[in-house]
Amino acid sequence: MSKDQLYERYQRQIILPGFGKVAQQKLGKAKVLVVGAGGLGCPILQYLTAAGVGTIGIVDDDKVTLNNLHRQVLYSVSDIGSSKAERAGNILQQINPDARIIIYNERLTNKNALVLLDQFDIIVDGTDNFSTRYTVNDACVLLRKPLVYGAISQFEGQIAIFNFRQNENDEAVNYRDIFPEPPKEHEVLNCAEAGVLGTLPGIIGTMMANETIKLIAGIGEPLINQLVTYNALNNEIYKLSLSVRKRDHSLLPKSKSEFLETDYEWLCSSGISDLEIDTYTFNNLIKKGSVVILDVREFHELPEANEFSCIQIPLAQLKDNITPLEADTVIVFCNTGKRSLQAAKILSGIFGDKKKIFSLRGGLDEWKKLQQTV
Repeated sequence: MSKDQLYERYQRQIILPGFGKVAQQKLGKAKVLVVGAGGLGCPILQYLTAAGVGTIGIVDDDKVTLNNLHRQVLYSVSDIGSSKAERAGNILQQINPDARIIIYNERLTNKNALVLLDQFDIIVDGTDNFSTRYTVNDACVLLRKPLVYGAISQFEGQIAIFNFRQNENDEAVNYRDIFPEPPKEHEVLNCAEAGVLGTLPGIIGTMMANETIKLIAGIGEPLINQLVTYNALNNEIYKLSLSVRKRDHSLLPKSKSEFLETDYEWLCSSGISDLEIDTYTFNNLIKKGSVVILDVREFHELPEANEFSCIQIPLAQLKDNITPLEADTVIVFCNTGKRSLQAAKILSGIFGDKKKIFSLRGGLDEWKKLQQTV
């Protein structure tokens, strides 16, 4: 692209007071890695590419599904089943042919994180699970890489910039200063469990892209050591100042070798409980009869469980509504198996050895998928 074409493409940015050609050149030289090409990743990738960031890496091992499309607007129905990273890369290359798009069609883990992150100037976390989130944070701390963070759930989102130092000796806040230890997988609901308003990832993802551009261009007041929360229902925005909590830094890996030895999946999982049963066992127990199947989802949740008979008692109401559970065997389910495992533990505590209590591992979503392949 000629200088005239470059100017024409980015002219609306270049003429901004305090931006100019210098900031645009900084964008062109920047290398940004976006972890996750889902709800947050889509707007992040689109705006960074369009703004003229020279090199963009995409890490994601997931495929496009129908229930992604209400919020992951980079994709269409024809993309269902395709690799998110590869499909996103193809679309972004059409948005800006001069951008260098690097595809990593793999899951980010402690085994590959240090190598991947070390190739980029800024890391942007658009993930939706805690094991990857803590992996990204800890790797950024070890590599001294700035991290643009965002998260969403239901109607609320949050944005922050972690691990950024104006000067070499500055102390930088990281994710563990707010959340020192990962929650177990059943303790905090993800978007698949809690739901999310389709526009919210677009709002938060765009704000994350904006913070990334500000960092690169050296303009404005980036959210360094600050956390912004946004509520889509009432447009309330809160900004909190963050500080380093030194006592919590003992939880960070002290070296690259310690990082490589940390099992982040285990830290963020509850493990396989003896209360859990698989789909095969679930189906056999249904055939035998004399079981109560309990749905602990909220009444509005989909998909419907119309393939078998069940009663519905939302998890929050369970302790006060155990009388319908008359059978000796109770099987609990939700969409993904997280809330049902929590419910099974509650019921086990109430009934002890009087009843056999089980949770459907993987939940209704996994069960329906497996039925389609039979």
